[in-house]
Amino acid sequence: MTIDQAHPSPASGVPRPAVLSPGVSGPGSDTTTVVDYLLDRLAELGVGHLFGVPGDYNLAMLDSVVDHPRIDWVGTANELGAAYAADGYARVRGFGALLTTYGVGELSAINGVAGSFAERVALVHIAVGPSRRAERARAAVHHTAGDGDFDRFARAHEQVSCAHTVLSPDNAPAEIDRVLHTAVRERRPGYLRLPGDVATTAVRAASAPLVIEPPPVDAANLAAFTSAARGLLADAGTVAVLADSLVDRYGARGHLAGLVATGPLPHATLSTGKSILDETGPGFLGLYSGVLGDPRTRKAIDGADLLIRAGVQLADTTSGGFSHGFDEKAGIDLRPADAVIEGRVFENVPITAALTALTELSRARSAPPMAVDEQDFDQRDFSGPPVDRDGPLTQDYLWNKVAGALTGGETVLAEQGTSFFGMCTQRLPHGTRFIGQPMWGSIGYTLPALLGSQLADTDRRGVLLIGDGSAQMTIQELGTIARHGLHPVIVLVNNDGYTVERAIHGARQEYNDIATWHWSAVPGALGADDAVVLAARTPAELDMALATAADRTDRLVFIEARTGIDDVPALLGKIAERVLDHGEG
Repeated sequence: MTIDQAHPSPASGVPRPAVLSPGVSGPGSDTTTVVDYLLDRLAELGVGHLFGVPGDYNLAMLDSVVDHPRIDWVGTANELGAAYAADGYARVRGFGALLTTYGVGELSAINGVAGSFAERVALVHIAVGPSRRAERARAAVHHTAGDGDFDRFARAHEQVSCAHTVLSPDNAPAEIDRVLHTAVRERRPGYLRLPGDVATTAVRAASAPLVIEPPPVDAANLAAFTSAARGLLADAGTVAVLADSLVDRYGARGHLAGLVATGPLPHATLSTGKSILDETGPGFLGLYSGVLGDPRTRKAIDGADLLIRAGVQLADTTSGGFSHGFDEKAGIDLRPADAVIEGRVFENVPITAALTALTELSRARSAPPMAVDEQDFDQRDFSGPPVDRDGPLTQDYLWNKVAGALTGGETVLAEQGTSFFGMCTQRLPHGTRFIGQPMWGSIGYTLPALLGSQLADTDRRGVLLIGDGSAQMTIQELGTIARHGLHPVIVLVNNDGYTVERAIHGARQEYNDIATWHWSAVPGALGADDAVVLAARTPAELDMALATAADRTDRLVFIEARTGIDDVPALLGKIAERVLDHGEG
């Protein structure tokens, strides 16, 4: 699979740091409408696409969206797909947005928004509802509960948003700025409820662009942190780094790369942070997954005299069921807004500043880094054991070969289940962007997220890896992908149902069965008439399908890969055993 050119995320994946401008302009400025004020602000944050579904309450606002010169409307098959797409978009651009109608539309989207909240993805959900007159009259209008309570669904969104408001002509500019600023700062969703008549109300245009202030840095605390870290580094014989997704969310990839290059320092990532570091570079140890992962990686991380944790958030699915062997209170822990050394918190020492300080200290450190045998950790051997090329296709062969077909210019989205756990242990070429959702784990997420990530960066080719059960949840958005002329590669793993659940419990229970679909007919039925549709039941057929996908960059390529009903990647098998042994789930 190839693309013409890799395209990096804008400005470390987050809006540029500066000072938040006032929301309302001064006397003599031009006026605008609330909706155009909001759209202009979104465009300033790098949003070029707004995802959603039309409804009678938001139709007038959608006219303004369609007319806006910097934002394109992307109508999805349903609101849940819009939320997932906005999430995928935000992971690439730094910010995303979706627009739904009141009640039925916003509640359809709330699961996707909750996933963004859990995984620290910055976006805004705009819900357009009945007019203020209907609200004042407590009218029993459609899409409400019929009891005159128009704030009911906004209260539901309070649980999955970091900032929320109801817009009015008096507060709209200031509240829009506040919610957007908070969403970017917290890397979580914001929520705007917008009565339909307010959307077209005139307000003063902004006097200056919306820009986001960086996290504050306390100079005294940074100096104290640096002094304490210098002492730890001087006393440590071995130092290692463990990194996770918050490094990416808070624009610290470059800072982290600078740190691990000193020495170089041995380093690993959790599966949530996959691809935030060069997995082919010196010192990369692979994926850390507690006792369930590679024992060499675990030994290097758990056995280090000093472990530096950058943006790490441990979860059951990423830490081997919390089987990590390091002391969470020891070492250096770099969090988004502050840093911790041996339990001592240094407030207002954000991750970027802390990484910069540690990089300088590490460069000056006289002690040698932990020895790492690069050859011992080289996982990009795609030959594998001898296989019957005309025999049944296995999960091991599938993920090994898919990883081997990547060039480093792709965005890979791996659905929670066999796809995620099969790919997260593969060592990917430098430049590959990897997207998964192991914290929230809502099946069906990645197919609409593919739509969002592709529109966010059209220079990269998307590669979607998804199971048949998950795909049945959101397959409608394949039609949206085709309608927008996108040409990803989709590898659909057909293993007759919820194999990940079968591995945990109820291997042959009917609740893990799904309807049998004729997958080869699905792309055409959903409007992807010119898609290249292939099937792979054997290693030889998979090799041919992947070669075809690499050649046909001008077409959507849909590969149905057939694997055994009980065949799971090794890491997933270990996780399933742990769930059974410990009664987790």
